[in-house]
Amino acid sequence: MVVNLEFIKAIVTAEEVLLLDPLRQEVLPFVDQLRQQLPRKTPVKVQGACSLNGQDNDMHFSAVEGAENDLPFEFQVLEIALEVVCTYLDSSVADLERDAYPVLDDLARNVSTKNLEHVRSLKSNLTRLLARVQKVRDEIEHLLDDNEDMAHLYLTRKWIQNQQSEALLTTTASNSMVPVPSHLQRLSSNRSGSLVTSNFMDDNDVEDLEMLLEAYFMQLDGTRNKILSVREYIDDTEDYVNIQLDNQRNELIQLQLTLTIASFAIAMETLIAAIFGMNIPCPLYNVHGIFGFFVGGTSAFCALLFLFVLGYARWKKLLGS
Repeated sequence: MVVNLEFIKAIVTAEEVLLLDPLRQEVLPFVDQLRQQLPRKTPVKVQGACSLNGQDNDMHFSAVEGAENDLPFEFQVLEIALEVVCTYLDSSVADLERDAYPVLDDLARNVSTKNLEHVRSLKSNLTRLLARVQKVRDEIEHLLDDNEDMAHLYLTRKWIQNQQSEALLTTTASNSMVPVPSHLQRLSSNRSGSLVTSNFMDDNDVEDLEMLLEAYFMQLDGTRNKILSVREYIDDTEDYVNIQLDNQRNELIQLQLTLTIASFAIAMETLIAAIFGMNIPCPLYNVHGIFGFFVGGTSAFCALLFLFVLGYARWKKLLGS
């Protein structure tokens, strides 16, 4: 059985496990768990000149015969690998949550280039982490959907069946050379046949592995839901920021419209002043003191024009109240 879960890469048999790159930082918890939970025939053997110098990447664990455990050796290794991977992913999600919420709150309070860059980096990390969790989850789900694949993972059971088959063939060969009473021969054949038959009938029993995989599938599903919750919070924050930006954009448009109306009113006053500034004979030029009244009247007319157009824009709901 080949185990390839995230950073854990190992070859597992019914009696031993060969681990690739055991000195890697992420793999060390897995090695420690193997040392604590699995018995060994011999001390841990790291191939190479010196394991502490990181020159070698292979480690070998062997099972002890007669070790008491409810699960076969290969499932013990698989359980430890799943536990380490799930714990690592949970820790990564916890770190992501701890970093995500303050950054998103800062963005909601102040939309700036720095905060937007932090959120972009956060979304990239979240996408990568979700893909990693989803990959492990999908692999477990694929196994759970196929009983035949799960049955193939029962290495200890296959090994016992092979040993029993070899013992049966050896016994049959030895019995054929020694005369045995017919009733004893039939009894021996019936017992051996029933033993082999019962063992092969157990090939469809994958309940232990199914329960093990379902437990970690649920844990990974919970981890995935946490990531989706963070992503949903990011989406909500982005929607809130977009609403803020739209509101500011609308305020700028309203300000621009107000300034345009004011410019129109001032332009009308400028037009009147330009007309009377021409060298055209006019009786008003000879009226003493009319300049002040004329300028005041023109300014009042322009102010009334501004208020009229502004009121029309509000009536048409082009400007907020």
